[in-house]
Amino acid sequence: MTALAMGGFPARHSADRNVFLILVGLVWIGVLTGFGTSSYQHLTEFGLDYPWIVHVHAVTFVSWLVLFTVQTALIRTDRASLHRKLGVYGAILAAAMMVIGPATALTVNVARFAKDGTPPLFLAVQFTDMLAFGTLTGAGLLLRHNAGAHKRLVLLGLFYLSDAGFARFINPFVAQPIGEGFWGDMTALYFGSTFLMICLGVYDLVTRRRLHMAYVIGMIWVFALEITARSLLYNDTWKEVSLRLIGQ
Repeated sequence: MTALAMGGFPARHSADRNVFLILVGLVWIGVLTGFGTSSYQHLTEFGLDYPWIVHVHAVTFVSWLVLFTVQTALIRTDRASLHRKLGVYGAILAAAMMVIGPATALTVNVARFAKDGTPPLFLAVQFTDMLAFGTLTGAGLLLRHNAGAHKRLVLLGLFYLSDAGFARFINPFVAQPIGEGFWGDMTALYFGSTFLMICLGVYDLVTRRRLHMAYVIGMIWVFALEITARSLLYNDTWKEVSLRLIGQ
């Protein structure tokens, strides 16, 4: 992928300093409006009754967003040396998220099934979220010496993971006029996160007149996972598999 990303693609542009930080700020908006709203409603109705792993999940994932913001700000202020040092902790935190994320999803779906018998079909979305995050972020870390590929891949990983926040508050307003069906589902699930990804591509077209190959390959992977997750939500075989995953 490093070779593909070459060919005159400028690693830096003067606008990068502000644009990348703004994109991360939009992720914060999606997460705070989505989880803030749903958490407040839950606490008001049921109190602080989340399983302990949900709290661990929240702290870990917010820590990743905080670290990502700090890392972006460090590059903006030309403190690349500290950025690289903190990257070690970022890799450890990302690895922890790959364990905590699926474990939390399984725990929550087990509890939901015990409460009202809801089949854990949504594990398809939760698991593909983590698969996207792990592969995109992992590839970005491996290509950390290629600035252009690194920053785009880790951004795509962050954007994809933000779908849960956007889907709780912003996405439904956009999806409602579309209605049910494939496009309605895709909008309700992924509008906010995919919008940020497309904005990144548009920004590159405006400032570089081309797309980075890492971005192109990453987006193909993103759309493949999104379509797979949505398809599994209505798949009888996946329903059986998901029930087995929660011990049913």
